[in-house]
Amino acid sequence: MKNLKKFENLKRENKNLINLDPIQTGGKLTDAAKKVLIEFGDGYSVCDFCPGRLDLIEKPNVKEFIHNILPEFLGADVVRITHGAREGIYIVMHAITKRGETIVVDGNRHYTTILSAERIGLKTIEVSSSGEPEYKINVRDYESLIKQHKPAMIVLTYPDGNYGNLPEAEKLGEIAAEFKVPYLLNGAYAVGRIPISLKKTGADFIIGSGHKSMASSGPIGILGMKKKWEKIILKKSKEYPKKEIELLGCTARGTSIATLMASFLEVSERVKKWPQEVKKAQWFSKELEKLGLEQLGEKPHQHDLMFFRAEPFYEISKKHPKGKFFLYSELKKRGITGIKPGLTKMFKLSTFGIPKEKLEYVLNCFREILKENF
Repeated sequence: MKNLKKFENLKRENKNLINLDPIQTGGKLTDAAKKVLIEFGDGYSVCDFCPGRLDLIEKPNVKEFIHNILPEFLGADVVRITHGAREGIYIVMHAITKRGETIVVDGNRHYTTILSAERIGLKTIEVSSSGEPEYKINVRDYESLIKQHKPAMIVLTYPDGNYGNLPEAEKLGEIAAEFKVPYLLNGAYAVGRIPISLKKTGADFIIGSGHKSMASSGPIGILGMKKKWEKIILKKSKEYPKKEIELLGCTARGTSIATLMASFLEVSERVKKWPQEVKKAQWFSKELEKLGLEQLGEKPHQHDLMFFRAEPFYEISKKHPKGKFFLYSELKKRGITGIKPGLTKMFKLSTFGIPKEKLEYVLNCFREILKENF
């Protein structure tokens, strides 16, 4: 095998730039997590004193974190760690549904919701959004579909990863209770950013993402549930009595769980500042719209993840020597990243955790790029 030395000194190209990428803004490590990253860098580093299952480890105290800290934070009775949000969705579907059954999901759902259903052999019915420009999900539309299809479960994405819309999760909880249908809330962009409680929403299950929204190196996810589902979701192996079958015994080990734990003090405090994050996102959206861009999704917007139609930049790309890659290049030159290379007509971004003075700089860069190219 040749040229293997090139993998010994890997570098991240955009490490020190202002990062607007929605899948990364909430996953940036805290200083405490960066220290733990080195301490627990070996793959099985948290398993030195494992009594047979991840959530039972006491050195480091994973047991207290999973059985006490996270349930209180999520408003859940029982919590387990997964390899990611998508794995949590799949675990629930696989445990409580049967091949050929139907589930109802929102039209803004993440693609992995559909992949999970396909893998199991489920039929999916979608609650349509309102379409352009707001793409809202009216949770009352679930009611007629529940009556018609009698689904094995329902799923709501809160917020969705395209527009950052926040549907009425609590209202859907009331509907789910009325029709006695299991309700899963995908909070990959909520848990760790927004104060949220499974009990208040009325959901049976809540999903979180450590590497998207909880300052963890990941990949790692969180699955919270009501007590009544514990024996079904966490069914034990007959041959290996400590092992939970759906989790294949143990899930995220090493730096993923270690950084999640190390960041948690800061994460638990930052959710209290969510109103300021929303206010900042709304201000940023208005300033971009003054430049001729259009924010799609709910208005006034209630989340840091935003989707913009950017016709001025698209028009520039038609005549610019770098074509559709000009915007990425111009932003990078100014120390900004997060908008995908090749996107000019429409793109997503996030303002989460970015100080306002840095966002003012970003806005000035957008203005500068427009002025130079028009």
